[in-house]
Amino acid sequence: MSNEQIKNLLTRLHAELETTDVDAETRSLIKELDADIHDLLDADSDADDPNPILERAQLLQTDFANKYPVAERVVREIMDTLAKIGV
Repeated sequence: MSNEQIKNLLTRLHAELETTDVDAETRSLIKELDADIHDLLDADSDADDPNPILERAQLLQTDFANKYPVAERVVREIMDTLAKIGV
């Protein structure tokens, strides 16, 4: 799994949410998650503790499970891919 795959998944998540009515708080969380993941990937393992990133992703996944099922699957894929690359 590569960093590029995670970035592609983030792009897919944003595309899915563009077609969905998402509240401002959720959009803000997604932006933070996106920025944190990009910072983590761009830092070549010198980034801060990834636990807050994984926690934020888990919160989004839980929230999306009922409201946005397609987006929830993408968030789950992001989490799985991060785990596979050792985050």
